[in-house]
Amino acid sequence: MASEAQLRIEAYLGKLRQGLRGMKDEDAREIFEELRSHIADKARASGEMTVEGVESVLTALGDPDWLASQYMTDDVLSRTEVSRSPVRTLDSLFRWASLSVAGFFVLAGSLVGYFLGALFILWALLKPFHPHRAGLWVSHDNRGDLWISLGLGFGSAPAGAKDVLGWWIVPLGLLVGCGLVMLTTRFAAWCARQYRRTRRLPQHS
Repeated sequence: MASEAQLRIEAYLGKLRQGLRGMKDEDAREIFEELRSHIADKARASGEMTVEGVESVLTALGDPDWLASQYMTDDVLSRTEVSRSPVRTLDSLFRWASLSVAGFFVLAGSLVGYFLGALFILWALLKPFHPHRAGLWVSHDNRGDLWISLGLGFGSAPAGAKDVLGWWIVPLGLLVGCGLVMLTTRFAAWCARQYRRTRRLPQHS
């Protein structure tokens, strides 16, 4: 009976393995060993390990495909949590978004932050190449209404408009842009950390 119970465990772990494709082999092996010990310990809680005891534990763990997705999400979250690179953070966020609704919303917010940060940086970098077209332009229309436009240097400046920042756009654009990129990366890491704390994956006891 013990051998049959062990076969049930290995069959479950085999299905789990298929869902963990793409994870590092070392991390996957650690999960298998912890989960194997967890199942065996729970199944022996009332004495000898039996098929019925193993089945009860496996039922409590849930479908192996679902559990694999939980481990994959946790793996992505752990990488997002420690990443300081916007490129790697976005890569992790896209993976997270494909696994959970929460990840989708964090990705959407992060994309807005990165887009605005890149826009400010681009704004600053284009000013030296288009000094008379790139800037923050302010003008008034025929009715006296105030109009504000952001010029990146493509096309001509609005007629009668004034560049209110001038060359200050370079340091301000770089400062605000880099700040937004940094804050967005930290925001993604904070969201991953908070979401990860709400998850309780099986651990060897």
